[in-house]
Amino acid sequence: MIDKLEDIEQRFISIEQSLMQPGLEGSEFAKLTKERAELEEVVTEFRAYRQLLEDKAEADEMANGDDPDMKAFAKEELERLNQEITEGKQKLTFLMLPSDPNDSKNAILEIRAGTGGEEAGIFCGDLLRMYTRYAENQSWRVEMMSATESAKGGFKEVICLVEGKKVYSRLKFEMGVHRVQRVPETESQGRIHTSACTVAVLPEAEEVEVDINPADLRIDTYRSSGSGGQHVNTTDSAVRITHIPTGTVAECQDERSQHKNRDKAMKMLRTRIYEKVQKEKDAEISADRKSQVGSGDRSERIRTYNFPQGRVTDHRINLTLYKLDDFMSGSMDEVLDALGAHHTAELLKTQGSGA
Repeated sequence: MIDKLEDIEQRFISIEQSLMQPGLEGSEFAKLTKERAELEEVVTEFRAYRQLLEDKAEADEMANGDDPDMKAFAKEELERLNQEITEGKQKLTFLMLPSDPNDSKNAILEIRAGTGGEEAGIFCGDLLRMYTRYAENQSWRVEMMSATESAKGGFKEVICLVEGKKVYSRLKFEMGVHRVQRVPETESQGRIHTSACTVAVLPEAEEVEVDINPADLRIDTYRSSGSGGQHVNTTDSAVRITHIPTGTVAECQDERSQHKNRDKAMKMLRTRIYEKVQKEKDAEISADRKSQVGSGDRSERIRTYNFPQGRVTDHRINLTLYKLDDFMSGSMDEVLDALGAHHTAELLKTQGSGA
């Protein structure tokens, strides 16, 4: 771990030096500033940890000396230093955990009624209100994108964009099947019914930037075709550009200037590659959505909302709270914090223990 931390520190120093160079601005400045902010906490903790190790080496040397007073002082120092070194190591191990690159993004929240008929549709609306209230508590913004209402005042499907600080990092644990157990308003005999809704949480897609390597292009020029007469171009001004990795082709012969035709062909090529990348990205998102929500069957549940007992149970971490009303009013932090802690603990199990 020390080698990795030293590499991070060197990168941090390199970024600071680059940021001090004159003329750096725009997107490159913003990119480096963001990277520096992401590395700063790790570097600060590492430098403090390294200083503790140096202090411990000095205390060890004093403890092995001949002066009784210095040896007694060194013993006390070593007890303190060993404790702080253990805590520092744990903190660094936590900071070195692989981060989800989507955590800082906004999220697309999709809620769909599953099994249970109209009651599932009503519960879909309840979940929407729950997430909306939670968003309000977090000072997030919720924008409705589409909704299909059901007959009894609920929703068959609702999709919204949630914008704010680290939205995806909090809501990503909500993906899956949510099961509700309660007596529907339409139930005349007071029987408890079980219904379900599926929830998908997707990181908001950022605009795809098409970065074309000139080495990946084959550019052919040829003589423009025309109807003859004085407007026939007698030079090789038409341009055909082929992007070899994707086989995408764009050509232009509208202009008499080869330079102008090349510029137009490049714009067309970028647009076509962008469209291709977007389609592939959409296909990945669609596959991700399917993996998240399952079939919507009641048995595939991540959480159960039991209204008669006033409890909410998250089955992934075996956590049950008898605070269902508060939870449905947007007080979700206790469960989300527990899910986040469980996720971190699982990641820590996969990390090496040496430092």
